[in-house]
Amino acid sequence: MNKTDALIIGAGPTGLFTAHQLKLIGLNCEIVDNLDKIGGQCIELYPDKPIYDIPAVPECTGEELTKNLINQLKPFDIKFHLSERVEEVKKENENWIVKTSNGKIFSTPNIVIAGGVGSFEPRKFSPKGCEKFENKSLFYMVKDKAIFDEKIVTIFGGGDSALDWAVELSKNSKVNLVHRREEFRGAQSTVDKVHELVKVGKINLYTKFQMVSVNGSKSIENIEIKHDNNEIKNIKTDYVLGFFGLIMQLGPIANWGLNINKKTIEVDTEKFETNQKGIYAVGDICSYPGKLKLILSGFHEGALAARACFKLARPNEKYRFEFTTTSSNLLKRLGKKE
Repeated sequence: MNKTDALIIGAGPTGLFTAHQLKLIGLNCEIVDNLDKIGGQCIELYPDKPIYDIPAVPECTGEELTKNLINQLKPFDIKFHLSERVEEVKKENENWIVKTSNGKIFSTPNIVIAGGVGSFEPRKFSPKGCEKFENKSLFYMVKDKAIFDEKIVTIFGGGDSALDWAVELSKNSKVNLVHRREEFRGAQSTVDKVHELVKVGKINLYTKFQMVSVNGSKSIENIEIKHDNNEIKNIKTDYVLGFFGLIMQLGPIANWGLNINKKTIEVDTEKFETNQKGIYAVGDICSYPGKLKLILSGFHEGALAARACFKLARPNEKYRFEFTTTSSNLLKRLGKKE
């Protein structure tokens, strides 16, 4: 069991800054995120889109903001648990016992929900039978590309992820790329690269096709795809990858006994605590009178929630507010000299 002063759910900007604030005041924390990378909405939805409302930063992209926040955490040892979703939360004495989708268990007096507008989950294939192959020979993200070496991989999708992986995996695998339209949504340079690889036989391209069925016993053996004109093709394949974008779900959070209003969690504005003692919500997922859905608001909420965590994590100590410009303790934690 992992014991920590605070568990943060969500590795987006608000979660990252909350972790910084917790470590700054001497508390331990760990971060769980359903995605396979750090950055939350910034990385998944607008990594290259300019952001103009971060104080003292005239302009930055979502990727740049994430990198800066990660650099800010470098003095601290933060444990990240990626590709994990919190499934169960229950109270045990003074602590919360938290279980994840991968079987990890945490014991903590404080939970900070910084999950944006919920957890991101991949849009999935609609044909029945796909579920039994998930995480075996059918995937919605790539964790270890080596498993596809010398195999037949069929990729579905028309955006950057589908195109990028088609190009990358074609180096060591036989790749089929299937898209329901003729036009692609990805970067033009990558689209051009895909067409070059089609010409030299490294990628087989099927446009205006969609999945009809997936067949096999323990692993996928072949799939059927259907054209807009009703033509059906049977393709032999070892693996299937689907890149249809992400949907946002409140997920298991809906069952934790929290005050939920229109898929957001109601909090107070003193500690950003929910109706459950020791569970806080910050960022886009929380609601209160006058709420502004801005990243800078999430930073403010995370800073106050972090200091509220101190009382439950260190019940026998009194929290004393200090400025980083003058406190030797804070400077020491940051690895700075006075």
